[in-house]
Amino acid sequence: MNTLHERLMDQLTSYIQTLPANTKLLSERQLADKYQVSRNTVRLALLDLESTGLVRRVQGQGTFVNRINLQSDLGSSYKFGQQMRLLGKIPSTKIISFEEKDVNAYFAKNLNLEIGEKMYKVRRLRLADDEPMMLERSFLPVKLFPTLNKEMLENDSMYNVFEQEFDEKIDYADEYFSADVISNCDCEFMQLKPGTPCLHLERKTYDEQKHIIEFTLSTARSDEFAYHVRHNLEN
Repeated sequence: MNTLHERLMDQLTSYIQTLPANTKLLSERQLADKYQVSRNTVRLALLDLESTGLVRRVQGQGTFVNRINLQSDLGSSYKFGQQMRLLGKIPSTKIISFEEKDVNAYFAKNLNLEIGEKMYKVRRLRLADDEPMMLERSFLPVKLFPTLNKEMLENDSMYNVFEQEFDEKIDYADEYFSADVISNCDCEFMQLKPGTPCLHLERKTYDEQKHIIEFTLSTARSDEFAYHVRHNLEN
């Protein structure tokens, strides 16, 4: 049988998942009245929820919902549209820029190309319910997508375009992320204040022949994303 503390944890978790990120929760006294438990039980439950990352407690201000996406799998985090629809949000994409550039040493290494080859640089703002969630800078080999243009990416997802227009099927993607603060150049697009915490993501996407077909650097709102990673450990 679940203890009173465990039942409250389950109730609060269900409640939190219905709220937008950054929502301020009821006070400890109000939660105690709402769930008919002691304030000490509420305090312990909130401490446990904070340790799992579901809420954050700010001294003198209260307790706030930390993130919306509590069950995102890191292995599929690049599927932004699918992710947002699962949250009941309407995803959209705004193409900020689309240009062709020469590959320098940095991108030659990350795209497995030769210096001087051509690549596309695509900047996209990913939104949910018209609110900026993620700013992506994608770099694509021109030789794999010779007729790619901005209009294609405005009317369909990038990976659908890869497969339907160029017969490039995605096999897997490696993604790395780190915590940081947003840069001044990204603040305007993301509608965040300078110094706001964010996540930086780096993704390499491979086709069925194990060729790198996309290298993407992204800035994501850290209050909107959390990741679950499963490790298969061998003895």
